[in-house]
Amino acid sequence: MNLWQAILEALESIRSNKMRSTLTILGIVIGVGAVIAMLAVGAGAQSTITGSISGIGSNLLFVYSGNSTVDVTNPKMITTDDAAAMLDQSQAPDVLAVAPEIQGSLKVSAGKESENATVSGVTVDYATVRNSTLSEGSFFSDQDILGRTSVAIIGNSIAKKLYDRTDGVVGETIRISGQPFEVIGVLESKGGSPFTSQDNTVLVPLTTAQVRLMSRGSDEVDVVYVQAISADSVSAASDEISQILRTRHRTKVGLDDFTVYSQEDFVSTAKSITNVFTIFLGGIAGISLLVGGIGIMNIMLVSVTERTREIGLRKALGARKNDIMLQFLTESSMLSLLGGVIGIGLGWLLAFLIGKIATALGSPLQPEVGLNAILLATIFSTAVGLFFGMYPANQAAKLEPVEALRHD
Repeated sequence: MNLWQAILEALESIRSNKMRSTLTILGIVIGVGAVIAMLAVGAGAQSTITGSISGIGSNLLFVYSGNSTVDVTNPKMITTDDAAAMLDQSQAPDVLAVAPEIQGSLKVSAGKESENATVSGVTVDYATVRNSTLSEGSFFSDQDILGRTSVAIIGNSIAKKLYDRTDGVVGETIRISGQPFEVIGVLESKGGSPFTSQDNTVLVPLTTAQVRLMSRGSDEVDVVYVQAISADSVSAASDEISQILRTRHRTKVGLDDFTVYSQEDFVSTAKSITNVFTIFLGGIAGISLLVGGIGIMNIMLVSVTERTREIGLRKALGARKNDIMLQFLTESSMLSLLGGVIGIGLGWLLAFLIGKIATALGSPLQPEVGLNAILLATIFSTAVGLFFGMYPANQAAKLEPVEALRHD
């Protein structure tokens, strides 16, 4: 028996037991569909999160107080004076711009509407460093920073929640922790991951935040964003900043009381987390494929029992053991392959629906059905059919012709 004949006989057997074959294939369809959908969700989440990180600016470094890798006695906090020192071109020629920031979660309100938002105290250079653009209004001026003015720039989603619109908001009054601020600008939407949104933010002048909204030590900041002159100079800029802070904080070698991260560090960490997340989801979905494989084994054992006399007759007419094994292995593989092909469509549909539901719930997520996921699910489903069809095929091939022909 050649392979083509085995395929034709497998299709005929599947066609003659439509209901049984359909239920068996259904297990593989659900398994493949679940695997593809979960891998697509994982890939979509990774793209959304890493895209969100990349969208906060280009060639960025993040400077934080403290160092989790070493035990430092009496660490010094990062200050606005430290941030100013990073702009010294004689010490940091690879640094283009610096933007210190303090941040807190505060209640913002307008009229009867209120919302918890991330409120950030920033400087004039924040817009350049963080690639922040406005849909309307203007950014802070040096006078706003020096005069500690009560002005604010609000994120896109804050504007929608408080004013039910994103245009014509300039000039309105927003209250932050009960204190009135004039809205002078609205940030363009940047979106965000399913876990956080860059649009749910309010910006105020750094000096105003330090004095009126957030309790900090003298000139202390939570983070300093540093923009290098180019992607190739990020590493050099990091070294220059580290040397400046070591000198200013008078730290010993190997005992830095600060941490400098690059954008690539955050992207790499995010990818590692989402990869684990994707593997976890794919593993859970893969269990349903194994259940489908057990269903194939069960139905093939039933088929062997029902066709015992047929097997005996074929052997009596000269069919070899390998011919019988090929016949049943082909049938089990065809069941799983058909299920895999249909499952691809189901997986794409599930991924599409998950994306729509996530968007409707306010957590933009675009699942990505990749070719690798399709090939993996299809090959794995076929392998499941071969693996779980091996035992029934072997049982059929071992039947003795005389005993098989006597079978009722």
